[in-house]
Amino acid sequence: MTTMRDVAARAGVSGKTVSRVINDDRYVSDGVRKRVQGAIDELNYVPNMLSQTFRHGRDSAIGVAVPSGADVFLGAVIQAIADEAHSRQTAVMITNLGYQPEEEQAAVEVLLRRHISGLIIVPISSDHRYIRPWQQRTQVVFVDRSPRGVTADDVVHDDVGGARKAVAQLAGTGHRRIAFVGNALAVETTASRLRGYEAEIVERGLVIDPDLRVIDHEDPDFATRVLDRLLNRDDPATAIFCTNSQMSIRLVPELHSRGHADMGFISFGDFPMADCVEPAITVIDQDPWLLGVTAARRLFQRIDRPTARLKRHIVLPVELRLRESSGTVPISPIRRIG
Repeated sequence: MTTMRDVAARAGVSGKTVSRVINDDRYVSDGVRKRVQGAIDELNYVPNMLSQTFRHGRDSAIGVAVPSGADVFLGAVIQAIADEAHSRQTAVMITNLGYQPEEEQAAVEVLLRRHISGLIIVPISSDHRYIRPWQQRTQVVFVDRSPRGVTADDVVHDDVGGARKAVAQLAGTGHRRIAFVGNALAVETTASRLRGYEAEIVERGLVIDPDLRVIDHEDPDFATRVLDRLLNRDDPATAIFCTNSQMSIRLVPELHSRGHADMGFISFGDFPMADCVEPAITVIDQDPWLLGVTAARRLFQRIDRPTARLKRHIVLPVELRLRESSGTVPISPIRRIG
């Protein structure tokens, strides 16, 4: 088997110089780099990445931890991270956390024990102090939800602003009983979107009605239970702001089956076929590619320059993608209170 020493002898350089070329050290001259690369190609040399891991104390890989890679949105985020990592010849190790917060730490630490250079995580728990000891050797970037109990970079979408856009659009087309449907408030994105929803309800001169706030989980009876609560009453909701695309996928068919397809509806997050149903579903559109690329680039910045002074909190914009389900009437001016 060809060794690094063989490559060094063929190129007429030291083993350390070969190592620098393999690790893309910018202080190697173009001529030397060309000679070493030629020797590698001639001898069909494959670098021993395991030995590099032991020597440098970390692998040439990053970890990505998400609740579920099967989720369409998170799948796109993972692909964007992988594309960015590929451009740096860095491998990506992916793990699914599931949706049980108490299982997050064990799953994440399996990755961290692999001596990865960095970790990108979409967390499910509300306490991330367990990550502190690992930060001495591994850079960490949180995505979609901010860290709690630990200082780290995070890249999120404008959840508050997006919720306000949704309520403004529905109120602007005449709706006064706008329901909020979300999953657990322990999930930061849901809590942030609720804050935006309530802020815009007040700003529009409407009343915050606790009966229009439904916090539920996506069990088999989720859609039936939610719509029973919102529609089977004397003063039913006339519109729904759903904070989760997976929940929207369940709610829309149930609305159709009940003959309420014309009900006002906005989903935070686009989903497959949302623009094909009738009426097409208005969404607050997030850009998973931008989220993944931004997180990956920040992680590599931290790996390359761990002491650099960089902004910790990055908020990405969201867009109101107007379709028929919310009406097409322009948003009305805000009616101030008092």
